[in-house]
Parts: sequence; C-alpha cells; structure tokens
Amino acid sequence: MAKASRPTNRTADTYDEKSIELLEGLEAVRKRPGMYIGGTGSSGLHHLVWELIDNAVDEAAAGFANLIEVTIHRDGSVEVSDNGRGIPVGKKRGNRTALEIVFTELHAGGKFGGGAYSASGGLHGVGASVVNALSSKLVAEVDRDSETYRLTMVERVPGRIDSKGKFKPTSTLEKVRKIPAKRTGTRVRFWPDLDVFDPGLAIDPELVREHAAMVCFLVPGLKVRMIDKRPGGGTEEFTAKGGLGDLVKSHAGESITDVITLHGEGTFTEKIPVDGKMTSVDRTVTVDTALRWTKGFDTRVDSFVNTIPTSGGGTHIAGFDRGLTRVVNDLLVPNNRKLARLVRNGKDRAEKADVQEGLIAAIKVTFPEPQFKGQTKEELGTPPVSSIVNEVIRNGMTNWFEGGGRKTHINAVRDKITQAIVTRISTKAALDARRKAANLTSAGRPDKLADCRKHGPDSELLIVEGDSAAGPAKGGRDAETMAVLPLRGKVVNAAKSSMKQVIDNAEAQALFAAIGAGSGRDFDLSSARYGRIIILCDADVDGSHIRCLLLTLFYHYMRPMLEAGMVFAAQPPLYTVKVNNETIHAFSDEEKETITAELTKGNRKAENLQWIRFKGLGEMDVQELAESCLDHDTRILRRLTMDDAAESADAADMFETLMGSDVGRRREYLLANSELVDREALDI
Repeated sequence: MAKASRPTNRTADTYDEKSIELLEGLEAVRKRPGMYIGGTGSSGLHHLVWELIDNAVDEAAAGFANLIEVTIHRDGSVEVSDNGRGIPVGKKRGNRTALEIVFTELHAGGKFGGGAYSASGGLHGVGASVVNALSSKLVAEVDRDSETYRLTMVERVPGRIDSKGKFKPTSTLEKVRKIPAKRTGTRVRFWPDLDVFDPGLAIDPELVREHAAMVCFLVPGLKVRMIDKRPGGGTEEFTAKGGLGDLVKSHAGESITDVITLHGEGTFTEKIPVDGKMTSVDRTVTVDTALRWTKGFDTRVDSFVNTIPTSGGGTHIAGFDRGLTRVVNDLLVPNNRKLARLVRNGKDRAEKADVQEGLIAAIKVTFPEPQFKGQTKEELGTPPVSSIVNEVIRNGMTNWFEGGGRKTHINAVRDKITQAIVTRISTKAALDARRKAANLTSAGRPDKLADCRKHGPDSELLIVEGDSAAGPAKGGRDAETMAVLPLRGKVVNAAKSSMKQVIDNAEAQALFAAIGAGSGRDFDLSSARYGRIIILCDADVDGSHIRCLLLTLFYHYMRPMLEAGMVFAAQPPLYTVKVNNETIHAFSDEEKETITAELTKGNRKAENLQWIRFKGLGEMDVQELAESCLDHDTRILRRLTMDDAAESADAADMFETLMGSDVGRRREYLLANSELVDREALDI
C-alpha cells in the first residue's frame, strides 16, 4: 500500500509563526465589524449614531449637560453635539492628546473604574473609536478652556485641513476660535464608510428621530433637538420632565389603570480586579419602573441600563417578568370564581403572557460597571440584578394591589388577566383538538368499520345504529363499494360542545377517521374516501335524535360534504305487508291507511292484511334491509341539505332538553311552556 504524500501547498496548509496575524489599531473593527456593531446592515449603520448619542446622554445623566443636538446633513453625514464638559484635550501619551486617543484606540475612555462617571452606558471604551474605524471621515470639536479645539480624521488618520483644503496628518489639535470660559461641550460629525456596509444603505431620519425621542425619557429635563438639513427636513425638540412615566404615557392604548411608578434599591457584591488583585466591591442598583395596563392585547416593555436602551432585555427584564407574574398569582388569581373550573387541573395560574397582555411598561436599572452580552450592549448579563428587580417589583406591586391603587383599576386588571388565562386555556384546548383531529386522518381506521374495497366518488359509507343493524347491513351490502360504520355510543351535540369535547367523543372520532378528510377548518373534501354518506336510522324518536346529532356534526365539522350534496338519509319503511307474494312497504301511518284502503276495495278484508311494523333496522332481515335501504334500484334516499342541517341543530338541542340527563333544564322548559298543555286531553 502506497504512502499518502503530504500536501506541499504552504499557503493553504502550513501553520507556523508566520500564520499569526496582529491587527493594529482599528483594523480589528474593520475586519470584524459585526463584533462591535452587530452587523453591516441597517442596524449596524445606525448603531454608529447611537454610540455618539449615548456618550452625550452619559454627560447629561452625570449632571453636566442638558441639551443634545442630532443633525443629519445633506451629504449623508451625522453630527451629535452636547453642552457637557467636553472631551479632555490635554496630552496623554507623548504628543498624542486624550481626544485623539479616544477616537483612535480601542478600550480608551473615561468610564472605567467610575472616575468620571458613577454609572454610564459606555463602559467598553470602544464606542467613539468604532465610529471612527467605520467612517471615511470624522471631525471632533471640543469647547473647553476658553478655546474650540478641532481634530480631523481622514481614513482613521488624525490631522488637520489647512487653508488650501489639504489634509495634513498631525497629532496637534487645531485651535479654531476663542470662546467664553463657561462654554463647554463636544461636537462629533462623521461620514460613514458605506463600502463597509451593505449596498444601498443610508441613515434613516425616522429611526434617528425615534431614538432621540426615547433617550430624553432617561434623564428628566434633558432636551434633545433633532435637525434635518436635507430638503424637506426640519427641527424637532423632545423633552420629558416625568421620565419613564412620560414614556409609558406616550405610547398608544386606552388605559384601564393609572401609570404606576415604582422605585427601589438593592445591593450585591462582585469581584473585580483592583491593582492586579481580585477584590470584592459592593454595588448599589437603583430600579425605576413605570407601567400601565390598556384595553388592548399588545405588550410593550422598554428596558434600559443606565442610559442604554436594551432591546435584547437581559437579567433586569427577567426579574421584572418573574416579580410581576409572582405577585399576580399571589394576590389576584386565588379564589377567582371565573377560574374555579381550572383549579382542579392546576391550570388557574397566570403565565407571563397573561399578566402582560395589554401592558405598557418601562424599566431602568442604574449601577456602576454593568456586564453586557456583547459590544452592542443590547442585553444585560449581570446575574444579581434579576433578584433585585424581582424584589422591587413584588414589593411595589403588592402595595398597589393591596390598596395603593384605585379599586376599580385593580378589578379591571384582575378581570383582564383572568380572561387572558381562560382564553389561553381554551385556545390551547382547541389547538390540541385540531391537532388530534388531524391525526385521526392518519392514525388508522376504526376497528368497527367494515370498509369497502374501492374508494372514491362511487363508494358509500353506511352509518347505522349499533351492532344489531350492522349485521344485516354488512350482509346485504355490496362490499366492493359499500362500507358500514356502526355507532355504539352517543354522538356528541356539536352545536353545544367545544371542539375538544367533539374530538374526544368516540363516535365523532370514528366518523372523522373513517371519512379520512379531517374536520373543521382543516377539512379537505378532496381527501374524503367516500362519495356518499348514508345515514340509516330507525324510524322512531331515538332514530330521529341520532340523525339530528349526526347532521349537526356534519354541519359544524364537515360542512363541505353537505354543500356538495354528499350526505343522505335512507328512508326505511315503517310497515310492510305481503299480498300475493308481493311485499309492499308503507313509510308512515297515513301511507299505511291509504294502501289498506286501496287493497280492500274488492273482497279483501282489512283484518286479513298482516301488516308488520318494523321497530328498528336490526329487526329487518338481510333481504328486507337490502331492498329498502341498500339496493340502488329499490331503496329510497333523501339528500340532506344545509337547511336540513340547520333545522337538525335546533332539533338536537330540543332532544337534549327533553331526553337528556339534565333534569333541571327539562324542568325549566316544562314550566316555561306549561300553558301550551291541553289539560282536558290529559288522562289523569
């Protein structure tokens, strides 16, 4: 056996020290932008704007700014400015200033260790530098120390533009103008490098507007001004003195409660590196929440960590969900009469979706150095925050439910959540029933079905009462095209029963499985195994009842068969008599009397006619049943219509009243209709 030769293509297969690549500066961001902004689609492009806005909001949250301006320029660039302290401009490393380092070095900023900010949104120190890394040009201006300083970045290289418009690389800041000593702030304008992003993308003013409107709720009193300098654009201002409460009010939805505001704190301990050693530090978490319930069904929960919107939620949302659901189950659900029938099965507990149906809420947690899952900071990962939020929500909502809120509002929430539980349970039951009904088609045929050999438009399913009628029907049928299905129990009243009750009924199951076309909305007429359905019932009250129930079942769960004229009722005779070896049938007492009159016009006496009354199909022999109900040439079939089915639904309900097991229902009917009784006709 020959040895396999080793590959000699060094470029593709060699792994040595030359294979190790070191990405300098901001090249790591450009090589893997998704790691820093979530992707190169629209959300990633707009994330650059959010990074600059978040930095400005941090200044406002720290108490150093009260105005943020976001400007969309005609050339596609975006500018974000604030009247905060201004990014430091002093030299930090050799001839490089702190301003340059912020925009050119990853993990550089003033938010590590809580020195400049006790709690902020930008904690990774890469936001400003990422914006620069993914821009073709960036201009940063700082008002500070009575001067306006400018640093221009072109293709990530710091410098300045001279009087001739030529770019000159340098780390020396350009002094633009003298300003009053008290004027401070930062302005950053960037031109996104569209070659990095998906083709055809541009900054969407509406998305910027939504974000600008959102952040003003995080710092009460903060003014956010949006300026659109493109043709047709304008200026808008957003401010919210009420904070999260105003945010909750701003969303559409007719309220059933006032806005509920909750506030609380909690502490946890975590280990962080201090001077190279892991040291335990205490963290204080401030929780602020505002919420209200509306008449609608949609849920909206906005969440924030410090000044960052967290669209992916995280541990603070997990605590909110758990706390709110727990307090509802502790205080609103127990001993609720509307849920009494669900208690036996343990289904009376509310789930998150029940509690939050129609809920509009906002939750913000504030604490130093939160742990986010990823640079985009869309999801909080600090575990202890969950239990702190849980406790604040439980305590606050307990106070509201136990008297802090208006009684009418508390009752409205109770009724809404109760109805949500009932709807969820009934919807799940209906879904399970539909799935079960769908499975009936492929779960095999019922054992009691005597199937035919050929199926299709010319085949028939004979539905008969019990095994006594099934015997003669099987004996007299054409087994090639006629199938027999005996009913051995009570058929459910489909007009008065839930879908689950119908599917759980053994006789309905057998019928659905035999026909093989599903049921309800999933019924497929083209899948029906038989071209005709023939109901064979006795010509008595019980037979009429069964026929009504069957027809009602078809009307509600297999209606296309009725609409296509595929459902029939056999008309078995009520009486039969033999005259000169000829069998004569009568289908009613009136017809019997008419035939008797005809037969006795001569010398034949009426008493010599030996009329036989059939009590049921089971009393017919094979020949009699075949001749009256099975033979295509001699039987009489009545096609049942939608009108027949509608009448049968009413008749089935009346049968239930007069012949069912509900004595109270029957008594109420008799008392209500007692005036219709002819007392003189009663034999008492």
